[in-house]
Amino acid sequence: MAGTISVRCCIAGGGPAGMMLGLLLARAGIDVLVLEKHADFLRDFRGDTIHPSTLEIIHELGLLEQLLALPHQKAPEITARFGDLAVTVADFSTLPTHCGFIAFMPQWDFLNFLADQGSGYSNFRLLMQAEVTELVQEAGKIVGLRAATQDGQLEVRADLVVGEDGRHSVVREQAGLPVEEFGAPMDMLWFRLSRRAGDPENPVGRFDQGRIFIMLNRGDYWQCGFVIPKGSRAQLEA
Repeated sequence: MAGTISVRCCIAGGGPAGMMLGLLLARAGIDVLVLEKHADFLRDFRGDTIHPSTLEIIHELGLLEQLLALPHQKAPEITARFGDLAVTVADFSTLPTHCGFIAFMPQWDFLNFLADQGSGYSNFRLLMQAEVTELVQEAGKIVGLRAATQDGQLEVRADLVVGEDGRHSVVREQAGLPVEEFGAPMDMLWFRLSRRAGDPENPVGRFDQGRIFIMLNRGDYWQCGFVIPKGSRAQLEA
């Protein structure tokens, strides 16, 4: 796809927010185009948790049974260990929702699911390998955007442009939207460990003096996060 097209709404970024918005707008009868700069959704160490509130929305859309047919792990509670003391820090089983658990599912499976659902609507379009490069402005008004695609430059004219293109958002920067930095006193190292027979099913969090370690069940392996003080990676590696 190259050249110039017109849509009611163009969404820059095919992450969870962008894909869900695209599906909801398509269901409402609005002509929508989602642009995703990557060729697929296969990126690890992302937010792989689908919370009860999100699952409730999926239920309201009539898609819960189809979503839960995909491989996932259910976590009705979260346990943390402080030294030798194990404490249940979250119990989702008593929530007044259809799903009293967090569903652990690779984010790419969830995004592919939303893309498949959107493809059932003629007014939903998803264009992969389309990286937004700039906004189109006329008379001080944003009227669309330009994106680099495999077939050349694409110009999209849209009544509404939505920036869902991540922390380094081109849309946000060129629109001049201010950013409020909160900062974080820690960094996190992500890695994998194989799971063994007898390992717990639910997520695990371990807290010790100056250390936090989390383990997320991904079926045949643990997705692990090790929280370290901000800027201390080189010292830790040494």
